Amino acid sequence: MILSGKEIKKNINKNIIIEPYDEKLVNPNSYNLRLHNELLVYENNELDMKKENSTKKIVIPEDGLLLEPNKLYLGRTVEYTKTDQYVPMLEGRSSIGRLGLFIHITAGFGDVGFSGYWTLEIFCVQPIKIYPNVEICQIYYHSIEGDYDKYSSGKYQNNEGIQPSMLYKDFIV
Repeated sequence: MILSGKEIKKNINKNIIIEPYDEKLVNPNSYNLRLHNELLVYENNELDMKKENSTKKIVIPEDGLLLEPNKLYLGRTVEYTKTDQYVPMLEGRSSIGRLGLFIHITAGFGDVGFSGYWTLEIFCVQPIKIYPNVEICQIYYHSIEGDYDKYSSGKYQNNEGIQPSMLYKDFIV
């Protein structure tokens, strides 16, 4: 079952942490998250799953940054989130998708117990100007049934910034 916006509000600072929290960002069954002012891009055109791929940082100025099509950008949310009781899920906002800007289309499933900032996979089909602090995606919460273990992976838990892929760690024996 998905929590309603009213249930999200009731659970803030109890079973759901969103910092900073702004009641104006609550929707009927989700909460809008904003884009931080930094992006990462991979430095090489060819990436390798078994290796750590180098990245460089780009700052999004207040007057915006034009994104190139067919290029992957990694961003992060302004908001830190945490829940030990619900399954957090992340989706791009429909208004953003209707501009051909795709946010987090492959990895929106969170784990119970995740705490940190959400790294966003950002991809556009045509040039588009983006801005810091834009409400770019939404988080929603599912209840969970049965016994479960909380997320405890060292790869992305309690992150401070944008997290490039750490898939290469899965290949280390």
